[in-house]
Amino acid sequence: MKSTLAAIVLAATAVIAVPAMAQSTPVGLWRNADDKTGEVKAEIRIAETNGALSGRIEKSLKKDAKPDATCDECGDDRKGKPITGLEIIRGGKKAEGKDVWEGGKILDPENGKEYRASFTPIDGGKKLEVRGYLGPFWRTQTWTRAQ
Repeated sequence: MKSTLAAIVLAATAVIAVPAMAQSTPVGLWRNADDKTGEVKAEIRIAETNGALSGRIEKSLKKDAKPDATCDECGDDRKGKPITGLEIIRGGKKAEGKDVWEGGKILDPENGKEYRASFTPIDGGKKLEVRGYLGPFWRTQTWTRAQ
């Protein structure tokens, strides 16, 4: 009887803990906002394949967004590709012993520049600190998890 009760309690705890742990990851759908205006710009879907992150613009949310917009400023294989569906995050692996994904790159489709990047879930996984690096300088945006 005691072992059955212990097994039920353990199973219930695991079921409750799994969703909480799943939120401590950059994987999911995120909204980013313009640093100056605060306007939500896009929804970005981040996935993890073989331990590395990738992220695509799922939907542009800018008021003046053109549905057929392309990445004209991109200088690599993404040049001329539609903004919707554009892969803007490549790489990034979880650092050992930390809740941060490092070693990735992030593309700013507005200027075509690619930056080294790190991704850190905060606020119980409700927000994501996205830090882009150019040399010794960096800029951090806080994205919110889309519901």
